Amino acid sequence: MTKLMRLLLVLACVGLGVVFLFPTVSWYFFTSQDMKDLANGTRSEIRAWAEEKAASDIVDIEDLTQDPEALKQELPAELSFLKALAKENYALGNREMPKEWTLGDVLNGFIGIDDVRQSIELHYRDQLLNLKDLKGRILALGLDLSGGLSVVLEPDFSALEAASTEVLSTEDKTAALDSALEVINNRIDTFGVTEPQIRRQLDNSILIDIPGEADPERVNSFLMGRGSLGFHIVNDEGTDAIRTYVNGGGRIVDGRPEEDGILDEGLVALGYYTKDDYGVDQFQSWIVVAEQPGLDGVHVKEARPETDPNTLQPIVTFRLDAEGATDFNRLTSENVQKYMAVVLDDKVKAYALITEAIPGGSVRVTGFNYQEANDLAVVLRTGSLPVQLGIRTLQSVGATLGATTIASGVKAILIGFALVFLFMVIWYKGAGFIADIALLLNLFLLTALLSSFNFTLTMTSIAGLILTVGMSVDANVIIFERIKEELRLGKSRSAAVETGFKKAYWTVMDAQITTLIAALFLSQLGKGPVQGFAVTLAWGIGCSLFTALFVSRLLFDFGTETLKRQKLSIAWGIK
Repeated sequence: MTKLMRLLLVLACVGLGVVFLFPTVSWYFFTSQDMKDLANGTRSEIRAWAEEKAASDIVDIEDLTQDPEALKQELPAELSFLKALAKENYALGNREMPKEWTLGDVLNGFIGIDDVRQSIELHYRDQLLNLKDLKGRILALGLDLSGGLSVVLEPDFSALEAASTEVLSTEDKTAALDSALEVINNRIDTFGVTEPQIRRQLDNSILIDIPGEADPERVNSFLMGRGSLGFHIVNDEGTDAIRTYVNGGGRIVDGRPEEDGILDEGLVALGYYTKDDYGVDQFQSWIVVAEQPGLDGVHVKEARPETDPNTLQPIVTFRLDAEGATDFNRLTSENVQKYMAVVLDDKVKAYALITEAIPGGSVRVTGFNYQEANDLAVVLRTGSLPVQLGIRTLQSVGATLGATTIASGVKAILIGFALVFLFMVIWYKGAGFIADIALLLNLFLLTALLSSFNFTLTMTSIAGLILTVGMSVDANVIIFERIKEELRLGKSRSAAVETGFKKAYWTVMDAQITTLIAALFLSQLGKGPVQGFAVTLAWGIGCSLFTALFVSRLLFDFGTETLKRQKLSIAWGIK
């Protein structure tokens, strides 16, 4: 590989690192605490805040428009975003743009005050939802560094007892809880929440401490889906009867009307929900379906989000197993010209007319957004909860180490890094400076990689990061000592560097690979802090090899070939 290609590869890695680190830097250094608190709220809370802010701004605008002189003034700074929207509306209407944008000119770019209000609400909505999405791509801090969520889940054995022909014994309940603990642990890790602390308490409740800033929707993500995904045939007559009943003031309780005779046995009324602009489920209407699914969700082996090429709307492809494919083909062939509903957790997420039999075991439906599809895929992979769990309490908890301890730890880390950097420069002179550049790049790339995986950083994972720094320096020391030996034999700069890297290559690789094997086993067999340490160490080894063997060599070659250096500054006794 030529020097130019190597340089381009390093620059590409740095560019990717900047992209991966951007969310973390934006969240921690350029986002106010008030905005963080709002972004950590539920989508319903975000909707309420955006509507309230829009209403407040509209009141201010209406007050300003009462004064004709105010319409000739500039737009208030806090509403400057309306100027860009007004320009777009002027352009769409082929209207002449004002030379100076006043409040009146901006308001004339909208159809009416309701259009202005909707535009303001849309701005606030996008601001917080984008920030919420940004938070899902940051390098999070663990419970010991920043606190997190403490959730107590309470089991509900009623559904399990109803499905059983016998009274559940204590052993049965214990087995169900143990299985639920395993499923929850798998889901939390799969959803990107690393190093959780999950404990079963004496009253059979489950205590979960989740690292990161308090976001209740993270809890709903791994509790969603209790294995109740199913494909149900819609009963049109029952649907019409229920809608008429509800329009007349009737009530639906647990899927059944309060009055007898409205709905036949074996049928159940479920709500049909769609997502609004905030991603919140909104009730649309009642739909009556067969109580027993025509095809149970246990036959779904994969849920994959895609995009409809015609409508550009999200769709989900369900892949069925062999038995499910046969049953689904039979179900659709027997119910042509009838509607089929996709039901998840007693909510109708989608329904469509069956126009023909559907063979092949692949089902495409709308009604799910991309996040729902991904979450559903996780639920299908990890299995259903054997017992329903409800949230008893949910509260934020503070960092376990305390601000003073954290500050002391950070100070110790910085001092240690500074001493390592100083030692390398003093002992290896110019070559030590090259090692420090490679070491800084190593830390940058490792942090960027962890940030891209939404990794949770704790003191134990920081220990893995520090060990990575030590191993990276160790690799450079081995290489530099080999180069010094070649220089003492009287070789030129280029020959000493070439031979030094070549002879040190397998020594460095042996040391790193043996550590990598141990890290891989720890990451697979360990849990919590041990796993965090192992993951950090494993990725760090990869970055160390790249910077020590690739980047450092590139810098040496740059000095030799581009700067035409004949001497190598690598030791005090060698000239």
